[in-house]
Amino acid sequence: MPRPLHATIHLDSMQRNLDRARSCAPTSKLWAVVKANAYGHGLERGMRGFAQADGLALIETENALRLRELGWIKPILLLEGVFDASDIPLLAEHNIDSTVHCLEQIKMLEYTQLYRPVDVHLKMNTGMNRLGFRPEEFRAAYQRLRAIPGIRNITLMTHFANADELEHPRLAIGEQVRRFRLGADGLEGERSLSNSGGVLHQAELLSGVDPELRNDWARPGIMLYGGTPGGRTAADYGLLPTMTLRSEIIGIQHIGAGDSVGYGSRFQADGPMTIGVVACGYADGYPRHAEHGTPVLVEGRRTRLIGRVSMDMMTVDLTPVANARVGSKVTLWGDGLPIDEVAQAAGTIGYELMCALAARVRVDEGRLGCD
Repeated sequence: MPRPLHATIHLDSMQRNLDRARSCAPTSKLWAVVKANAYGHGLERGMRGFAQADGLALIETENALRLRELGWIKPILLLEGVFDASDIPLLAEHNIDSTVHCLEQIKMLEYTQLYRPVDVHLKMNTGMNRLGFRPEEFRAAYQRLRAIPGIRNITLMTHFANADELEHPRLAIGEQVRRFRLGADGLEGERSLSNSGGVLHQAELLSGVDPELRNDWARPGIMLYGGTPGGRTAADYGLLPTMTLRSEIIGIQHIGAGDSVGYGSRFQADGPMTIGVVACGYADGYPRHAEHGTPVLVEGRRTRLIGRVSMDMMTVDLTPVANARVGSKVTLWGDGLPIDEVAQAAGTIGYELMCALAARVRVDEGRLGCD
């Protein structure tokens, strides 16, 4: 029998979350973001789970080509664009859109003879300060792209740094919108603005920030996987978990007051305790830095992580679970235990937990609420 640790991917939840994104942004077309192996869910599952999306967006050129091989015929967008001029002919051959965020990428397009037109997404840096042209540079970049014979459509895009908090004290979304308008005013092309936070708050964004703001394309990512970019919980937003990580108790220890648990003896019992050993560790993607008290479900009952997570195992407090035994079912996140809650307790974010799922973890598919 295989090791009892496995992740279940809920394709029905992925579809439901995509529907939720549409209800939040009814006037926008949706790029479903499937970068990082569809946030750890698997590229092919991402394609099936988001089959009704208007397009798929990711980072890696090789995975864009893989989507075409798998049969995806709708648009594909490279969110960071091409990394080498040799990739540009692939854009034309496979009808792949590319982000353009720097002069070097414009030069690559200028020096490459395109036998078929391509669509690009020109990125503006409105305060995130990662990729993109500053507002005062944007028009010149646009005009250079427009002069290239092989460029067809130019979409104007930016990325919100704090879309989950409209009035962020350092960079409010309204300020980013103002900068975007400054740089894009009068330029032809569709607009692509919102990430997950922007989608979830699109009604507030349009009514409170700029009622006339066009958001032709939105780019939801984490919300499609049942996580949130911040603020309220996934349940508050009507989102469902799409990945459940489950294991079993493989050993039980009974300890007394003063006994310690795990490497470094970081946890010391105040009194008699029953300790369960779970088949999951940091080599499986569970964070080694997770603190005592990080929530875990054993046979559906909430308990806590204790001691340091090791490579292949972790230890949990079984004192509140009277019927616990070797073989008892353990839920580490997902169905019944929000991944964001686990991530917050572990001092990280749900994105990292999903993306860190190790290749050695068995993955299957199933409906939410069903083992």
